[in-house]
Amino acid sequence: MSCAVAAAHEGSPSPNPPVGAVVVREGTLLGTGHHRRAGDEHAEVMALREAGERARGATLYVTLEPCNHHGRTAPCTEALLRAGVARVVFAVPDPNPHVRGHGREMLRAAGVIVDEGFAEETQREAEHVIAPWTRFITAGRAHVTLKVAMSLDGSIATRGGESRWITSPEARRDGHLLRARCDAVLVGSGTVLADDPLLTVRDVPAGRTPARVVVSRDANLLLGSQLVATARETRTWVLCVADADEARRLALDAAGVRVIPVASGPDGAVDLAAGLRALALEGVVSVLCEGGGGLHGRLRDAGLVDRVVCYVAPMLMGGGLRAIGGEGARGLADVTRLHDWTVRAVGPDLRIEAEVR
Repeated sequence: MSCAVAAAHEGSPSPNPPVGAVVVREGTLLGTGHHRRAGDEHAEVMALREAGERARGATLYVTLEPCNHHGRTAPCTEALLRAGVARVVFAVPDPNPHVRGHGREMLRAAGVIVDEGFAEETQREAEHVIAPWTRFITAGRAHVTLKVAMSLDGSIATRGGESRWITSPEARRDGHLLRARCDAVLVGSGTVLADDPLLTVRDVPAGRTPARVVVSRDANLLLGSQLVATARETRTWVLCVADADEARRLALDAAGVRVIPVASGPDGAVDLAAGLRALALEGVVSVLCEGGGGLHGRLRDAGLVDRVVCYVAPMLMGGGLRAIGGEGARGLADVTRLHDWTVRAVGPDLRIEAEVR
């Protein structure tokens, strides 16, 4: 199953789920597969093809329950039965309530031994890979990873606004790998006005280019910014309220920026839950939110953070701009608890990743 999880990381099939599979007989690996991109053959089919006739009587390990419905490809259950596998072990049941369990029951009815779930650590790894798609399917919104680069005392810029660079080149490269694996990069209009970022994937292999999304109540994006200047080359969207200034909206549209109006919240700002649902309708499964602190805080306050990746530099800034703003927790009962966390060194910095349950 660890091999299957590793294989799942190799594909970029969004808006389909990332899946990995291996075919094994008596401890020998016969075939490995992953879902490369939407519309391509699924992981099980790829692994079975590599195994060939040796798949008959073998066991297939797969990170997600095999599908039993026709989409852009035929059901994987049919391929498994044609190949004659004796046993299927999957880690995560299909999160879609309309098809959950269908693949399992169809295989069992045909005489295939089917086991669900795996050893704890590997099970968590498989669930981690599929988490964005699970959120997308079950909640109808994009999965949100909060990405923060901060000093040890929690600042993302000095009181004079200087932020380049808090973290090391190694940490910044790792951050670009995160961008390359997501469907969209999300920032607030304040970050765009302060930093004029490009928000593209650089210095790492890029299997896909994420959309760049700015949250701006009034569609307040300078026409001379890097985002607008490159909007015809890289998808650039603005989430604004429905009554945002029409002249600004038309000017952005003429420059190649897609303006997506959504509902406003009680405070008159963009309703972030509505914004994430609007992104899901555009096929965005995973969002990497890169700030600033105000947008981070609003997402936390609204309970819309699913994962956190934090790069911590070994420095004390004192004062400065906070990594997480917003109203904040009134009491300890209201804090956002993080689970399944990992810590590793990236250059001189620490990289902390954790899940929000």
